[in-house]
Amino acid sequence: MKYILSVLFIAVFSISCQKEILKEFPKEALQDTMRTIDGKSIKFEEILAKHKGKTIFIDIWASWCGDCLKGIPGVKEIQKNNPQLTYLFLSLDKKETSWKAGIEKHNLVGEHYFLKAGFKSAFCKAIDVDWIPRYMVVNPDGSIKLYEAVKTSDEALLEAIKL
Repeated sequence: MKYILSVLFIAVFSISCQKEILKEFPKEALQDTMRTIDGKSIKFEEILAKHKGKTIFIDIWASWCGDCLKGIPGVKEIQKNNPQLTYLFLSLDKKETSWKAGIEKHNLVGEHYFLKAGFKSAFCKAIDVDWIPRYMVVNPDGSIKLYEAVKTSDEALLEAIKL
């Protein structure tokens, strides 16, 4: 009986701990303000609006993140094979200087934004960022096509970027 209760508890606990997979960005994420490479502030909804009608590849990363750095060659390969996508890099670095140095050091091509509060930002909390790198794909209408991938080799990511 204890075994059955243990299995039941584990099953219920694991189901309740699963992330909700969002198809739309919550208001809190859309309203969060990020910093541009030239020091201006912009809301995430404005970034999406700039690219309405395009498929967007989002890379949430930080220059201190080993897994993010390991993923950069994969991101560059995706960029090489999919030049029609728009590439947004959202940094969770602790300092703007580290963020900018990381962009230059790794020659990251795309649009770059800095989330000053990092993991604690409204954006990260609203979409439940608990690991980076985090790759997302956004449809031309602004809806979320792929909510989460942590590797550039993820089959769901590779499928989502096909147009």
